[in-house]
Amino acid sequence: MDFFDNHKKLFRSAFLLFVGLTLVVAIMPAINNQKNNAALPNAVPLSADAAAGKNIFIANGCVACHTQQVRNVDMDRMWGSRPSIAADYADNKRLDIWRNTATLMGSERTGPDLTNIGSRQPSVAWNLLHLYQPRAVVEQSIMPAYPWLFIVKDSVSKGETEVIVPDKFRKGITGKIVASKEALQLVAYLQSLKQTKLPDGKETPGFLYKKEVKAAAAANAKGGLPDGNVLYAANCQSCHQPNGEGLKGAFPPLKGSPIVNGDDLELYVNIIMKGYDARAEYAVMNAVGLDNNLSAEDITAIINHERTSWGNNAKPVTLEEVKKIYDFIKLTGK
Repeated sequence: MDFFDNHKKLFRSAFLLFVGLTLVVAIMPAINNQKNNAALPNAVPLSADAAAGKNIFIANGCVACHTQQVRNVDMDRMWGSRPSIAADYADNKRLDIWRNTATLMGSERTGPDLTNIGSRQPSVAWNLLHLYQPRAVVEQSIMPAYPWLFIVKDSVSKGETEVIVPDKFRKGITGKIVASKEALQLVAYLQSLKQTKLPDGKETPGFLYKKEVKAAAAANAKGGLPDGNVLYAANCQSCHQPNGEGLKGAFPPLKGSPIVNGDDLELYVNIIMKGYDARAEYAVMNAVGLDNNLSAEDITAIINHERTSWGNNAKPVTLEEVKKIYDFIKLTGK
């Protein structure tokens, strides 16, 4: 009974019991769990700039509105090619001894999910303009602007990146708007966010609660092609806008475009597949087709949508015509 009357022995025993239980119940299972978890074999570690950009992403509160988790429900299919799995987050590390931001999965999706944004929107020009003024590219956006990540200068020095901002959003600024190092690092982080492909032979997790897709919506009546309007919205609309008029001083219009309405199909397909940088007054277009793994059918549907929308009245192209050019590009990379 002396044990229960001695407060020192009681407190020491309770403390030792607590430490022992903590080791057995929490610490040892956590260590064992760490040993059994690993990133996917072909996962790409963050570059130095992307890692710095992650810190900027956190510092500016982006995680408050953007998630990085594709749930296994069909409504999340637009954010990634598959539901997220534990291995997607296994390679994330603590920022330092005090801060554990191993994952930025988020809890509120006020803005779009960013799990696969590096594939969905790989354009540096678009991302920089979106950071400077979101409503310049998405009129209904409620995202705050981040002008403090940019510098106004009289001229652009070698190695600097100018942001082409439409006059409507310059607010009297007459100089050159240049992306700061922090803005470029933040974009590098956003571009690094891509879902890693599962190893060969690994079954891809499926999405639950799928909606029925009617045959008429799944395929276009013209030759069984995909829906060009949907593909345009997913791959082109963010820059060229829903009305095809683009953004003055940033992205060229497709409405009335001589390329869209012209007869040089090879040039047209090459632009979609490999991007375009031939007009100094506009930002560089990324390789949408190659970046987003668009098929010949997808390219054909997009072209026909653009050639017959917004007052364009050009002759539709056939899958066979596009496939010859498409196969050559995929085979040679040219």
